[in-house]
Amino acid sequence: MPEGDSVYRTAWELRRALAGQVLRVAELRVPAHATADLVGRGVLDVVPRGKHLLTRIEGGLTLHTHLRMEGRWRVFAAGEPWSGGAEFQIRAVLGNADRTAVGYRLGVVELLPTAGEARVVGHLGPDLLGPTEPTSGSAAWDEAEAVRRLASVPGRGLGEALLDQRNLAGIGNVYANELCFLAQVSPWTPVAQVAELPRVVHAARHLLVLNKLRHGHVTTGDPRRDRQHWVYGRAHRPCRRCGTEVRTARLGAPPQDRVVFWCPRCQPGPSPAAGVPGRGTRVI
Repeated sequence: MPEGDSVYRTAWELRRALAGQVLRVAELRVPAHATADLVGRGVLDVVPRGKHLLTRIEGGLTLHTHLRMEGRWRVFAAGEPWSGGAEFQIRAVLGNADRTAVGYRLGVVELLPTAGEARVVGHLGPDLLGPTEPTSGSAAWDEAEAVRRLASVPGRGLGEALLDQRNLAGIGNVYANELCFLAQVSPWTPVAQVAELPRVVHAARHLLVLNKLRHGHVTTGDPRRDRQHWVYGRAHRPCRRCGTEVRTARLGAPPQDRVVFWCPRCQPGPSPAAGVPGRGTRVI
């Protein structure tokens, strides 16, 4: 599933293509909204909220989309052939005189009143890429609240707590793994035992802000291929810091389980290898 910085970048691209323009084409290829008529309405804004996209449309409407695991929005110039998947995988098309945005394999496509956006994103914790000050329709980033939510279940492992969008919105599996490494604790370490939880939250926002308009989720400071991450995707390879073999396991219960990576030397604490598996954990 895309990380919050990828969703932010998608919103930025959609905003550049659609905001301030009148829709000449508008197709929602899902049964619930197949007959919706949005042609002639202006697009007001495209706002990211964690991993959700809110396209606000004239007349008090919002198109709520979520990429889930395989979804993608692509923007094309007028008359340019579309590419990004098969025709039957297209779930939404929004176009004006100059640009057309095509949503492939979108996990969620929902048209709702703008006033009712809280129904689909109100459960989310503070947005790691939220503005520093409140804006129209967007709450300000609140680091203290994010720390409070993370710490609210003290026995929960840090890896799972970071992935829970109700605590703070925007962290995916890449950043959850990398933040545990940077905190020098295993992903199964209870949040109550993480000495510098505010520093973890601060680092999460810092990394997403750095990466929000580029590809790669760089956490090492080195954007070169195969040097972007400390432990993520490096199973059975040497730790970049100490040379110990990076371990991997699955955390959580199917179908929501995630692959985790950690260095047993740099990240002390509970682990499956130590006989203290997390809920639903299995070593692979």
